[in-house]
Parts: sequence; C-alpha cells; structure tokens
Amino acid sequence: MAFQSRRKSTKPDVDISPLIDVVFILLIFFMVTTTFVKDAQLDIERPGASSGEAANSKAVRVSIDRSGAVYLGDAPVKPWMLQSRVRDMLRDGADGAVLVIVDRNVASEKLIEVVDQCRLAGANDVGVITDAEGA
Repeated sequence: MAFQSRRKSTKPDVDISPLIDVVFILLIFFMVTTTFVKDAQLDIERPGASSGEAANSKAVRVSIDRSGAVYLGDAPVKPWMLQSRVRDMLRDGADGAVLVIVDRNVASEKLIEVVDQCRLAGANDVGVITDAEGA
C-alpha cells in the first residue's frame, strides 16, 4: 500500500493540433481541386437520345430556353453577340468544346443559328445535351 501512494498518477497528454492542421490542409486541397459544374437555372425540357455520351465538364455551356432566349452560362446574350462571347471564353482556357442545352420545343432554325455561331467562334466540338447526358 505504501508503494502505491508514492507513485504519482499521470495521464498521458495527446496533442491534436497537428491533426487539426492536416485536416484543414486537406479541406483546402479538396476545395481548390474540385470543379463545380452548375447549369443555369432555366426551365428547359431536354430532348432524349439513345446514342448519348457523357457531357464534358470543361465545355462552354450555351442554353436556349422555351422562348428562344439564348444564355451563355447564366447571362442572357443576344444571338449576334454569341460568336464574340464564345470566342472570348474559348480563348480564356476552355478546351474548344461547346455544349448547347436546348429545350425540345425550340425551333430547329434557332438551334442551327446558335451552333453556327459557336463554330464560327472557333469551337472544335459543338454538342447538344440530352436528358441522359445532362442529368
């Protein structure tokens, strides 16, 4: 009994500050390397296709809503301005691909006009997003 009273009971200390530092560094790493693809919040009913492929996440996105209004990203743009705006976006680092998100009720002439403007802007690959691809 006397032997136990002389011994001091010490609790081991665990320093968790390096662990917290590592967690914050990993959080910052994942935030920087993650790309977020956000489509414009337009009410578009996309057509379906059985031969669809996965959409490129780095492509410039052009949307055409039911009324025929054209959007580049989230910003509305006039069809005659589309070529210069797409050219600027392709020059700023896009990989030469453009995805056109079109409502199924839009006239084919409008879709062809937008695709032509994108090709004249220098896009190597212009595609149309369908239901299966853009989901």
